Amino acid sequence: MKRFGRKGAFATASLSLIATYAASATPIPLYGLYRSADGLSYTDLSLSAVVYFVGAVSSLLFFGRLSNHFGRRLSALLTLVLMAGAAFSFLNVHSATPLLIGRFLQGVSCGLASTALAAWVVDTAPEKPAWLAPAVLSCGPMSGLTLGGILSGTLVDYGSEPRLLPYMVILAVLAICVLLCFNSMETVTRKPGALSSLKPQLGLPPSARRAFRIGVFIFVPTWALGGFFQAFGPAMAMEQLHSSSALAAALVFASIMAPSPIGASLAGRVSVANAQRIGMVTFVLAIGALIFTLKNGLLVPFLVASVCAGIAQGAVLSSSINSIVAKVTLEERANVLGLIYATSYTGAAIPTLIAGQFSESYSLVQVVSAYGVMAAVGCLAILVSVRTATKAQAEAS
Repeated sequence: MKRFGRKGAFATASLSLIATYAASATPIPLYGLYRSADGLSYTDLSLSAVVYFVGAVSSLLFFGRLSNHFGRRLSALLTLVLMAGAAFSFLNVHSATPLLIGRFLQGVSCGLASTALAAWVVDTAPEKPAWLAPAVLSCGPMSGLTLGGILSGTLVDYGSEPRLLPYMVILAVLAICVLLCFNSMETVTRKPGALSSLKPQLGLPPSARRAFRIGVFIFVPTWALGGFFQAFGPAMAMEQLHSSSALAAALVFASIMAPSPIGASLAGRVSVANAQRIGMVTFVLAIGALIFTLKNGLLVPFLVASVCAGIAQGAVLSSSINSIVAKVTLEERANVLGLIYATSYTGAAIPTLIAGQFSESYSLVQVVSAYGVMAAVGCLAILVSVRTATKAQAEAS
């Protein structure tokens, strides 16, 4: 059988990227069921997010360059197989162990997807329209998370086997992606050096250090809030917003993830400094609204506030990453991006781990209030740092 050409491989890589992230969101709407039926604690659920982030960071640090040696197609197949292994682990969740194993495998798979599958998308992207590949890379993961969460929530609420059906459906999707990968063209010639590529190479050239120091105050609070929604989204929907629906839990999770591309688009229309300042102020105000609506059990206003936080998050992340990447060479870019994502995942994992411990003694409203304080500190640091950087640039010119 003749392999797919460039267009077919691009479609395969794009679909596989979206499917991988969709699969990673599949277990989240079931957290309420696992907590009520199997007795999983808030600590267990927070650990599930932590091990996911640990898996993703480990994958980025150690496996990020494997596709340059093994080829994009084989690396894509490995990504999909790991995600399928995670889905099989979730079929037997009656305690924390299968959930933690599955979430770790999902983290490793998503880390591989953000390097191997993303590179395959770029390799096979058509010349026109030029915006297509960047759109897939920026919107594909968030779109996948949203679609996977909502599909899973719907199947849990309306399917006959809520513990099995979401995973069986996503396994079928992953199987289709595997078949498409087998039938798609390779874009990289295999070469030796795979073992040496496992050595982490994170770097930050002097030209990007100031922008990175500013960006840290954005990466940590925004990714931390995303980690909180991953771990506690279903609990917020059930206990604070008075909805036992798995679909409502999925909407709570999706509401913070899906709007990010909108924010990224808006950020492109203003300067980096303005995007960071306006975005962080909006982010803090949105968290304040989240706390108020969560405390008063207002589901729809909570979702609106969450969407606003997601838009602000997308704006500040996009502008900050662009401000760092613009100051490095093409050869330095991969290492710098690895450092950015490692910082972001770590910034999500540590607060989520702490939140899991405090959630056993404090309410979710009190826990999310701590995230509001973190965001406020980050916002203040951004306002001061951006003002100082802008003043220094003005004096230099």
